[in-house]
Amino acid sequence: MERDVVELLTRLVEIDSVNPSLVPGAAGETAIAEFVAGWAVDNGLRVEVVEETPGRPSVVVRSNRTGDGRTLLLCGHLDTVGLNGPLTTRIDGDRLYARGAYDMKAGLAAALVACREADRAGVAGEVVVAAVSDEEHSSIGVQQVLKHLTADGAIVCEPTELTVVTAHKGFVWTEIRVVGKAAHGSRPHLGEDAILKTGPVLVALEQLNEKLRAHEHPRLGPGTLHASLITGGREESTVPDLCVLTVERRTLPGETVADVERDVADLLASCAVRATSRTTLSREPFETDDDHEFVTAVTGAVGESLGRPAELAGASYWADSAFLSAAGIPTVLFGPPGDGAHAEVEWVSLEGTVECARALVVVAKEFCR
Repeated sequence: MERDVVELLTRLVEIDSVNPSLVPGAAGETAIAEFVAGWAVDNGLRVEVVEETPGRPSVVVRSNRTGDGRTLLLCGHLDTVGLNGPLTTRIDGDRLYARGAYDMKAGLAAALVACREADRAGVAGEVVVAAVSDEEHSSIGVQQVLKHLTADGAIVCEPTELTVVTAHKGFVWTEIRVVGKAAHGSRPHLGEDAILKTGPVLVALEQLNEKLRAHEHPRLGPGTLHASLITGGREESTVPDLCVLTVERRTLPGETVADVERDVADLLASCAVRATSRTTLSREPFETDDDHEFVTAVTGAVGESLGRPAELAGASYWADSAFLSAAGIPTVLFGPPGDGAHAEVEWVSLEGTVECARALVVVAKEFCR
């Protein structure tokens, strides 16, 4: 199995699957979806391609059910962010370097091989791998796939350093438009400088970020915010009549979009500026109780496979797990170790990827009985 995991990972990372919603004209998921589907068929697994959005396919791979056992869903995404070099892999000791190796083609390779091994072992239930599109942008893939399947439990195979992750933050993107009045630069008294008026808003946002530190989640820490984008002005000699600021707020389980919108409205009112705000995109936080039956089952199987007690943790990033949980499927995250997601240098541990695959097989054998 070790050689198969490394070989599959290498093949996956050498296929260009940059998300075209992030990089216009990029390859997208078509080629890698075709490869995954072909690999699955060649290995005796059942395949369904879901492509409600043309050119953005997801692949559902299923083991062959032999009884009435439970269904385990393993989820991974096909797309990557933009390339940082040629589509080649470099192995140095235990590390495989390549765009998408860590985020998250190693987890996907582990899931696919685990599905095949569970199938060969004749598990009574069913192991399903959802290899989805567009996770790096709008997550259209997982939302479309969920129309075609359900499961008794799900593991999202994002990189977790071989810990079992039971919570991650959500996020809310807010666009704030501060309105001024245009005038000639030599007559500023006739205008209102929208960029300067944004200054108190930025100060208030920094103060709000400090207040958020008063409440911490035991695994996720506090909620946070940062100013992501700012634009304004027309030319040097014109008083700007508009400044547009985009803020990202990372939310904790229990915090809602309405909470964030209320905080922003109160903040703008306190700054006494002419401004409007709107939510441009939001994703819910995710959490599964530590004592949930599925968490207990996964941690027990992972601990058995790794030969040490499984560690519970939270993740700093958002993932498709939030959609699976919202669909009523008990969910955790579990994936291999590495580093460099979205960074110039990205790598994943080969040994850790194999360990991940082995642990997933144990989970499948025990959970799907």
